[in-house]
Amino acid sequence: MAQRPSLAEVRERTYKRRDAWWTVWLVDPLAGPLVRLVAPWKWATPNFLSLAAFVVGLGAAACFWQGEYTWLLAGALLFHLAFVLDCMDGKIARLNGTGSIFGSWLDYVFDRLRVVTCSLALFGGQWHLTGETVYLWLATLVIFLDMFRYLNALQMQKVKLSMKEKLLESTGIAATDYVEETDDEVVEQDDPEKAMVDVHGDFRKRFGLFLQVRNFLLRQRIRVHLFSGIEFMMFVFIVGPLINQIIPVTIVSGVLLLAFEALLIYKLWTTTRTFHRRLAAL
Repeated sequence: MAQRPSLAEVRERTYKRRDAWWTVWLVDPLAGPLVRLVAPWKWATPNFLSLAAFVVGLGAAACFWQGEYTWLLAGALLFHLAFVLDCMDGKIARLNGTGSIFGSWLDYVFDRLRVVTCSLALFGGQWHLTGETVYLWLATLVIFLDMFRYLNALQMQKVKLSMKEKLLESTGIAATDYVEETDDEVVEQDDPEKAMVDVHGDFRKRFGLFLQVRNFLLRQRIRVHLFSGIEFMMFVFIVGPLINQIIPVTIVSGVLLLAFEALLIYKLWTTTRTFHRRLAAL
């Protein structure tokens, strides 16, 4: 068996530079020590952990379907455990260098299937228990919002990559000089080279205070997108069942997700406007 890494090494090599606050505060403190524990074991591959997360997610769905609060509590705990395992697969891949393109696809597909299965089980169980059709509508809403969130993220990434490639091609500078929205600090406006390829300049000028808060959060490893798909899933499948307030928590979570998605779309819109202006100037 390979030598077990230290917890500090696990944190340094596997923790993302920025992540969701739910992951930073409620998952990493548990996933980190577990990764250190299983890292030397050959069977603990990323694909195995992805499959294990999906199986535990099915267990959560089985509990949700029962409808009663005790089962909802068990389902919420299992869903959180499934997410911990889901985070561990990426950490093991980064730690041991065992990641693969197929593994990324497998992880993504299992995540989406877990959400669909748990949505049908949670809201279907409540509908079966109460007969209220609102739960069927909520199941449809949760599945739609989850799919929209991740499809939108993929398309946004394509648009950003396209802008980056065109600007780099026009300027001939190194890719490291291209200003990404993930940079930790606000770009100095008096740097002419970086300002020439900074496609987020308009957004920075309009929302300076927002960016100060953003940089503070990034120093804590927390991304400014405070209510992403992760928080949406956790609130729907963990917080709602735990406090036995499934309907209001789901509705509020959906509104928050759409609000933050709208902010991302607005930011992308301002970015594309800046991009066209920069490209025309070049």
